[in-house]
Amino acid sequence: MSTDEQLLEAIHAAHAAALHRYVARLVRDPGEAQDVVQEALLRLWRHPEVLERPTESVRAWLFTVSRNLVVDQMRSARRAHERTTDRVPETPGPDATQAVLDAWLVADALVELSPEHRAVVVGAYFRGRTVAELADEQGVPAGTVKSRMHYALRALRLALQEKGVTS
Repeated sequence: MSTDEQLLEAIHAAHAAALHRYVARLVRDPGEAQDVVQEALLRLWRHPEVLERPTESVRAWLFTVSRNLVVDQMRSARRAHERTTDRVPETPGPDATQAVLDAWLVADALVELSPEHRAVVVGAYFRGRTVAELADEQGVPAGTVKSRMHYALRALRLALQEKGVTS
C-alpha cells in the first residue's frame, strides 16, 4: 500500500464517522451527506499542510469545509430549481388525443348540416333524447324526426368523407 493510500485511510478512520454525523444533520439525505464527507476528505488530502496542525484544528478545518460545501450546494442554481419527491407529479392516463381530434372533426362536420338536421343529431347523440322527446321539443311528428335523422347522418357521413375521415 502506498503512502498516499495509507494517509487517506488514516484520515478517513480518524474523522469520517464524526464528520458524517455532522453533515447528515445538515442535509438530511444520506447519499448527499456521504458525497459531502468524501469531498471534504478529498480536499484535506489535497492540502497535506493542514495535517501538520494539531488534531483538533484538522477536525475543525474539516467541519468548516463540510459546512461550506453544504451551504454552496444549498445556494446552487441546480438545488434552487430541483425538488425531490417520492410521488410522480402527474399520473399518466390514457392518451385522449385521438378522441379530441375526432370530436373536432365531428364538430366541424356538424357545422355543415342544416339547423334542423343538426338539432336532431345533437339532441339524440349528445343530449341523449329519444325520438318522442325530440318531436315534442321541435314541435314536429316523430316520423319527421326519424326522417331528419336519416338524412342528417347521411349528410354527416358525406361531410366526413370529404374530409378524408371515412371511406
